[in-house]
Amino acid sequence: MQRPCYHFTPPANWMNDPNGLVYHAGEYHLFYQHHPDSLVWGPMHWGHAISPDLVQWRHLPIALYPDEHGMIFSGSAVVDASSGTLTAIFTHHGPDSENQSLAYSSDNGRTWQKYPHNPVLRAPGNIRDFRDPKVFWYGGDDGHWVMALAAGKAIFFYTSPDLREWQASGMFGPGYGAMGGVWETPDLFPLPVDGGPETRWVLTVSVGDGGPAGGSGTQQFVGQFDGRTFTPDYPPDTILWADFGPDYYAPQSWNHEPHGRRLMIAWLSNWQYALLAPATTWRGMFSLPRELSLTRTEEGIRLRQRPLPALATLRGQHHHWQDVTITPGDNLLATLSGDSLEIEAEFTLTAQTACFGFCVRAGENEQTRIGYDRQQNKLFLDRAHSGHTDFHDQFARIHTADIAPVLDSLHLRIFVDRYSVEVFANDGLVVLSAIIFPSEQSRGLALFTVGGPTHLRSLDVYHLRPAT
Repeated sequence: MQRPCYHFTPPANWMNDPNGLVYHAGEYHLFYQHHPDSLVWGPMHWGHAISPDLVQWRHLPIALYPDEHGMIFSGSAVVDASSGTLTAIFTHHGPDSENQSLAYSSDNGRTWQKYPHNPVLRAPGNIRDFRDPKVFWYGGDDGHWVMALAAGKAIFFYTSPDLREWQASGMFGPGYGAMGGVWETPDLFPLPVDGGPETRWVLTVSVGDGGPAGGSGTQQFVGQFDGRTFTPDYPPDTILWADFGPDYYAPQSWNHEPHGRRLMIAWLSNWQYALLAPATTWRGMFSLPRELSLTRTEEGIRLRQRPLPALATLRGQHHHWQDVTITPGDNLLATLSGDSLEIEAEFTLTAQTACFGFCVRAGENEQTRIGYDRQQNKLFLDRAHSGHTDFHDQFARIHTADIAPVLDSLHLRIFVDRYSVEVFANDGLVVLSAIIFPSEQSRGLALFTVGGPTHLRSLDVYHLRPAT
């Protein structure tokens, strides 16, 4: 298999959750769950890469190896202001327990020393699932460290003055949100509402089963955090998904981001078929980095996700159309092709509008369809005929999300790579992400409408250069 043009993949072999996302001394650090000796999940290490801009990446040697305490499961990293060192906080996964441990780096992540008194936080009682610490500093000079930790189907909160001694401070979860599988990889951060003085906290939690597209998924909670525990704004039966596609799991955001942005990245896969997905020398990729914000809608405060602006540096050849009426059977894009594209389109919806959208990575008997059903107000991503789909019986499906037009218009921004599609609708209020496995020759592109004409207000198609 070729590598994706601009999505992050490991140098070789298995990769899953992003870990230890932190900015320090001019570099964005990306660690990840990694089995360096096999294409399948196995003894977990922390792989490592760095970037000046989250677009171009340089691979570094493995940061953390399994030891006498167990495998190195997911966690986070911070800059300890008291010493200026990078500190990784991660789960030691042993044969019978999961506990939290530390490692330090004084050379900007190039080498690591594990704390000699690990673990620093042991699982209480007989809790078996006790993992994935997200740690951050809360408050000013007189603040404290906070840890959000996944424990079964709940999130436990702990506080510490020094990253070594931890005290339980609260819990969230029972009765709230989706409970189809074990909760994993929490993240917790504040965001302003519509850029103003009002602030809410966002808690993201991945769930092993019961996601909106089947199997794994990531839910989000919006509420308040007082430095010790989280209180949601919404009643227990409110379920908000971060992504309605089948492949968006274990997202994490960067600590100490220098421009004050909240940037997040996730594993593009699903535990239903992650071990079975086609692979040759590598298996596993990450989503595009996304910039997060909160906005007030008729339904309440909601998360908005936009692709990283720096991705525009990859743009090459550009095609533009404006004020075009598309009729059934037309294909405005018949002369275009590519396996690495950015598509931005705005459609005007009228009484005649029925169903419209794009076909990408199209070839003989292959295509991935992204479209909008106006009658049902549903955005859809159809990979039933996207290429190699028979490795799992749940892969070849159509995935949908409810979305209403805004002032009779729909805005779509679509990123196509060799093995993935990410769709951002209405400025990132609804997102669908999916991996695909088309033939290398399937590079066609189409714009379609069914059941009536569709008015295209504007369309831009960019060919994207590889991120090398």
